[in-house]
Amino acid sequence: MPLRIKALLNRWRRRWVRVQQFRIVFGEASQGRLLPFTRISPSSCIEHEDRLDLADHVYIGPFNFIEASGGITIGEGVQITHHVSLVTHSSHRSQRLLGRAFVHTPDPKPGWIAGSIRIGAYSFIGPHSLIEAGSELGRGTLVRAGSVVRGRFPDFAVLAGNPACVVGDSREGDERALQRHPECRPAHEAWSRPT
Repeated sequence: MPLRIKALLNRWRRRWVRVQQFRIVFGEASQGRLLPFTRISPSSCIEHEDRLDLADHVYIGPFNFIEASGGITIGEGVQITHHVSLVTHSSHRSQRLLGRAFVHTPDPKPGWIAGSIRIGAYSFIGPHSLIEAGSELGRGTLVRAGSVVRGRFPDFAVLAGNPACVVGDSREGDERALQRHPECRPAHEAWSRPT
């Protein structure tokens, strides 16, 4: 088969797979509520989906891992980009402490780490980030790519690093964008003003 035809067939094959298997469409449900503007990539893995509480206008992109056994709440308008992990428990310490006895030891196991995760409205989680058990992110939080987040953070925090720490305030960037697009100010104020 000539290379030109082979390349064309490969391009068509990739497009067909992308359209059929990885197409992100609007419309989800969470905790008995219909969410017409929420989108979740079919390539993201969600464990214990019954413990995942989503608001509407949420975007969960491709190749994310969401382990929700301890409960995860994701606020309105949150964007989770790609290759992000949200984990509500970790057994690594218990497994090392107990060895083979791990499987026979009743809960709670020594060394077990667990806790719910809460992500405030209109937050953004950058690629290749990890949100660990017990973390709470305030509204409008920006998590920079590659961050490892553990703990509680205020509204509008910009988080970066491993471990992540506050490196800025997301309202500063919002204000610069609102200077260029003043027509967006009422919509921005509708969700960002103090509650």
